[in-house]
Amino acid sequence: MILVDKALEERAAAGKPLRVGMVGAGFMARGSALQIIKSVPGMELVAIANRTVAKAEKVYDESGVKDPARVGSVSELERAIDRGQPAVTDDPSLLCQAGPVDVILEITGAVEFGAHVATGAIDHGKHFVTMNAELDGTVGPILKVRADQAGVVFSGCDGDQPVVQMNLWRFVQGIGVRPVLCGNIKGLHDPYRNPTTQEGFAKKWGQDPAMVTSFADGTKISYEQAIVANATGMRVARRGMFGPTVEGGTPIEEAAEWYPAEALTEGPGIVDYVVGARPAPGVFVLGMHDDPIHQHYLNLYKLGEGPFYCFYTPYHLCHFEAPNSVARAALFGDAAIAATHGPCVEVVAAAKVDLNPGDQIDGLGGYKTYGLAENSEATADERLLPMGLAEGATVKRHVPKDQVLTYDDVDLKADLLSAELRREQDRHFGVQSALTEAAVG
Repeated sequence: MILVDKALEERAAAGKPLRVGMVGAGFMARGSALQIIKSVPGMELVAIANRTVAKAEKVYDESGVKDPARVGSVSELERAIDRGQPAVTDDPSLLCQAGPVDVILEITGAVEFGAHVATGAIDHGKHFVTMNAELDGTVGPILKVRADQAGVVFSGCDGDQPVVQMNLWRFVQGIGVRPVLCGNIKGLHDPYRNPTTQEGFAKKWGQDPAMVTSFADGTKISYEQAIVANATGMRVARRGMFGPTVEGGTPIEEAAEWYPAEALTEGPGIVDYVVGARPAPGVFVLGMHDDPIHQHYLNLYKLGEGPFYCFYTPYHLCHFEAPNSVARAALFGDAAIAATHGPCVEVVAAAKVDLNPGDQIDGLGGYKTYGLAENSEATADERLLPMGLAEGATVKRHVPKDQVLTYDDVDLKADLLSAELRREQDRHFGVQSALTEAAVG
């Protein structure tokens, strides 16, 4: 991001760094903290909030920052920032309320917790940047509305695959090519993976088994493609997307052959993914150009004869790029990704195993459910249960393996802010909401 680095250099030279409060101290938060502290002039990580304060302290320690102040009030946090001492707390609302904090960077992956942090940040006039696609895919459209009304930015993170796609989509559209598919490249997809099967991989890389499971069982990619759809106006061609599997190492330049042409050309375009293509784990955009002169040029530039052309980014560098989104929001008012088209695609819950009355649905990447991307119209018409509201719900009747759950199948957990935001979102966008009739346990 050429403009971003120059703007941050100017902030550093002027002695006015962007002050970031980070919520979360997990795997990606650790990397993001290290990146800001060690490699981003013009930006300071002034505070970290985490439910276990010792983990926040460890994040600072791993980044070479010793003895952060433990704070329990807004005034204590503001005094620490004024004297240049990083702070830690178990209360993210302090970061949202503290005057010197410019941007909240939220990296948790928890829908309900993230909803509280997001609304707190927006209500107190803070830009909110998140790596929480699950939150964005559940209530991101209404959070964007709230942010717009408050004059702040709600944004996803550079480096995460949705924004890498979004940056590529903006590039493709900017050169006059019409994007018809935004795609994600996966190495594995098995909807029946669970934290037990993924424990070894998670331990090897120091990650959470449930989060790793959500990558493997399709839930994460469903959320990622849903928020790309909500940012571009695209749809899914069918529930769960096509998701073709190709022979390992097949070049992504062949992607136009893997999807029905009518799905690409009819309507606003689609979001989808592929398993097994190279380079992985990258992203790609299929675009169309019907001008014969430009087709000739694109062929000269080695993109083929058309009419579909494949553009791709061979990697995504997550925490390395996350600070770019902070700067884009605070310095340019630019959301790296946000639901500018409202709810176009949702993620709905499907049974990973047979579910029976009395079963309680566990969290994302758990043993009970996996997520599938579905167009919002079908979600509303069929009263399908959003994956982001499923955690903690109690099953009321038998649901066979692989069947998509509806609101009628469960009693939702009581007093969910995410459910209230979802009702507000439905009202705002004129969606006939099944949630208003849903039972609450």
